[in-house]
Amino acid sequence: MKYSIVVLAAGQGTRMCSDLPKVLHPLADKSLVEHVLDTAVQLTPDCIYLVYGHGGELVKAATAHYALSYIEQTERLGTGHAVMQAMPDIPDNHQVMVLYGDVPLTKLETLQKMMQLPANTLGLLTVKLDNPTGYGRIVRTLDHKVSRIVEEKDADVSIKKIKEVNTGIMTVPAVHLRQWLSALKNDNAQNEYYLTDVISQAVEAGMTVQTFEPDTLEEVQGVNDRIQLAALEGYHRQQCAMALMRKGVTLRDPARIDVRGSLSTGQDVLIDVNVLFEGEVTLGHRVKIGANTVIRNTRIGDDVEILPNCVIEEAVIDAACRIGPFSRIRPDTHLSTQVHVGNFVEIKKSSVAQGTKISHLSYIGDSEVGAEVNIGAGTITCNYDGANKHKTIIGDHVFVGSDTQLVAPVEIGEGATIGAGATITRKVEAGHLAITRSPQKTIPNWQRPVKVKK
Repeated sequence: MKYSIVVLAAGQGTRMCSDLPKVLHPLADKSLVEHVLDTAVQLTPDCIYLVYGHGGELVKAATAHYALSYIEQTERLGTGHAVMQAMPDIPDNHQVMVLYGDVPLTKLETLQKMMQLPANTLGLLTVKLDNPTGYGRIVRTLDHKVSRIVEEKDADVSIKKIKEVNTGIMTVPAVHLRQWLSALKNDNAQNEYYLTDVISQAVEAGMTVQTFEPDTLEEVQGVNDRIQLAALEGYHRQQCAMALMRKGVTLRDPARIDVRGSLSTGQDVLIDVNVLFEGEVTLGHRVKIGANTVIRNTRIGDDVEILPNCVIEEAVIDAACRIGPFSRIRPDTHLSTQVHVGNFVEIKKSSVAQGTKISHLSYIGDSEVGAEVNIGAGTITCNYDGANKHKTIIGDHVFVGSDTQLVAPVEIGEGATIGAGATITRKVEAGHLAITRSPQKTIPNWQRPVKVKK
């Protein structure tokens, strides 16, 4: 069966109190509409139509990485009117699935069930609410068949007591949907063309209306304000935590982890509190991550320990490294196996070979650091001359004393030693000792200045 998916994303979202179109507000670091589109793509439809309106150019720019057909709704006259805009491009032999750009967390499995209906059936996703205020009610006959949907503003007292409500998500044969949409009227409390009115037309035409229910209410929860957005963010966080624990990850506190992207984990991983993952992150076996750490677009090997309060971005960390506390690993950094990076060390766009130690208070930028190197406290690679970046090359088994400045471009040969407090501006040959400190002077009987009391 051929499918077209229509995603409605034209609303302004006035209750968000924002210049940003509602569907572009982020949930787990991805816009609401991108969540919807990611699921839609996995359904492998023949075409996805995005109906846009308010902030259209922003919406198109934010979704340009998807293969979409864009449909502009110049006048916002209701959900029925929005779907009408896409129908001229949809063939009669397609099933049409309607999704909403502000309902981000509908499960793929839920939608797949709706796609497995016979051709002459209308599928409708409904949910039962303890407090259904504000939603269109599902009205059924005595034999429990769906007869129509009544919107809240058009409902009488008896209909308002109904708990089963419409989510808006449906699948309809295109040939019938086209006909029913053309017959819609806007003689209702909101003077809009309701998509829900096609249900009664389907019933009158003798079409079967089959309803489905999601596993959780959050699957069909839309976002209309910041409170609802925060609630869904919390739910998404909880679902990610549960999925990780099912895979064998130990979370010190499942309520205090954020996964804003994709996280792949090996066995026996331990994650402490307040850890944030962004983008694509891969953790090997037996990785330990300390509290208050941020990891973004990074691959981390087996048996790595990351101590608290580290920031690691777009890096590759090989097996058995130890990082932190308070370390920052910046983009384009590769730490080979058994590298130790200590507190208040920053490494940027550098490769560090096996067994090297950069224990504390150092900056290594635009560098190639060899194996089994020891870099003392307070060492800085001076890689920037105010206009251009320059490279530092440090050979294997080099010892760099504390408080050293390596002024790039510069090369330190294998096995060389740099005395503490040195400023190195020229190449140091392999096995040599480089010292640049001034001779020490001692002045006897020195009297330190004393403040004059007022």
